[in-house]
Amino acid sequence: MDPNLSYYSVGYLGLRMWSRQLFTYPAVADKATTSVPDLAEEIPTQANGGISADGKTYTITIRQGAKWNTSPARQVTAADLVTGVKRTCNPVQPFGGTPDFADLIVGYQSFCSGFAKVPQDAKAIAAYINSHKLTGVEAKDERTVVFKLTHPATYFVDMLTLPAFSPAPKEFLNYLPGSLDLAKNTLSDGPYQIKTYSPTKQIVLERNPAWAASTDPVRKAYVDKVIVNETVSQESVQQQLETGTPSADLEWDAYPPPSRLPALIAKKDPNLNLGITGSSNPYVVFNTVSPNNKSALTKPVVRQALAYALNRTNLVQALGGPKVSPPLTHVLPPDTLGSKNFDLYPHNVAKAKQLLASAGYPNGLTLKFLYRNASEGNRKSFATVQQDLKAAGITVQGVPVPNADFYTKYMQVPSVAKRGVWDVSLAGWSSDWYGNAALSYFAPLFSGPPSYPPSGSNFGFYNSPVVNSLVKRASSASSEAESLNLWGQADRQVMKDAPFFPITNPLQPNYHASQVKNAVYIPNYQGFDPTNVWLEQGKQGG
Repeated sequence: MDPNLSYYSVGYLGLRMWSRQLFTYPAVADKATTSVPDLAEEIPTQANGGISADGKTYTITIRQGAKWNTSPARQVTAADLVTGVKRTCNPVQPFGGTPDFADLIVGYQSFCSGFAKVPQDAKAIAAYINSHKLTGVEAKDERTVVFKLTHPATYFVDMLTLPAFSPAPKEFLNYLPGSLDLAKNTLSDGPYQIKTYSPTKQIVLERNPAWAASTDPVRKAYVDKVIVNETVSQESVQQQLETGTPSADLEWDAYPPPSRLPALIAKKDPNLNLGITGSSNPYVVFNTVSPNNKSALTKPVVRQALAYALNRTNLVQALGGPKVSPPLTHVLPPDTLGSKNFDLYPHNVAKAKQLLASAGYPNGLTLKFLYRNASEGNRKSFATVQQDLKAAGITVQGVPVPNADFYTKYMQVPSVAKRGVWDVSLAGWSSDWYGNAALSYFAPLFSGPPSYPPSGSNFGFYNSPVVNSLVKRASSASSEAESLNLWGQADRQVMKDAPFFPITNPLQPNYHASQVKNAVYIPNYQGFDPTNVWLEQGKQGG
């Protein structure tokens, strides 16, 4: 619910309604992966003076009339943007994608190092933000913000679509970042505002009177009210959408169950959309800091054995089959620049047993598998992994958890991994931007300590000096060709070390009820844009 901290596609989907960024993705089917101005007046270029000659300074102007729903309503300012960026590395719950830009924005790492030492107290956090300058992000005047970079980055405008770069009003500093109190008192600069919020149960949004359509080129906000019900199972959601239940229009953190997809595809159901993702979702991640089994997962050879033992074909089938879940055998999906197809671990149970024996585990292992039990895909994947690894002499025990707790109480909490609460889990990753986006895979997932949670999403705590060096060199390479070569090397090295097992670069299935019109799929949200739909006359909710 916190714009500067949310790092999950469903979080982005919610923020679309009440939080705006400098740039975002439009609800236009053939342009939904091309960033456009949102709060910003225009895309900065060297020609319009927005980018300096050396490519290291970006100057961006915020739209006049974009306002917070304060009383009275007030202009969103460059100072708000600076506050928002500062909040990303707070000591309570930092943004999970900070490795993307930690060494890119001038002064960011130094600012965050000091911030990490601040007590987890709202007043102390506010005092630090207000008294410490972030040299790489400055408010030139009320509506002009200046970013200073350590090196040129042709992907920077695309990076600014991240909610981490959302402005934050001064009122946010009265609450702990990511807290329930902040969620219940969130201010909005989007077309909707939060009326009520009950965690894991319901979010009710109503029109924001401070929002003006003339200041927002992206959102239309046709519907008057949005009610998010978080208590319904995946199967029940699908049934209600297909049968025309009045109170069911769009999915929310629940997609068509894999078991329904073959039938929906076969009958060419017009309410089903299969959209690109540019993702590795889900993948199996190995907890390299788990003390279980005498710290077996710290050893690459053990992780390699698990990779040989897992059957990608079976997992793909559990996720709806290759039509919606084409296999992925390495880090970078094929639609990301620098991707080259290879497979180091074709399914081989005999090889898995041999490697386990050579590592000192001739009688196998017992592993704890963390998964979201509300998801049919997760449940089936767990059962498939359990069955596949059993053939190699490995016992898998399930650790089911609610969707709402999976990241915030488990994956993003280092002590949970280090205590051995889990050994293996399912996670998912989507590109933070598109095209030249390899950095947004390697920096948050595989770049060593800077990518460890909660600041990053390297949930298995993988650390390789070789990969770390390749990431650093590739991200600051002088040419695209050089960077793509280095990303390719990094991909092979990660797979050689086997910190995770990729499964698929899926097409995202989404389903909407028949009364929903203009449902445009946004890959970044892996869902339909709720601010651009309308409902058929006479069928407007229940």
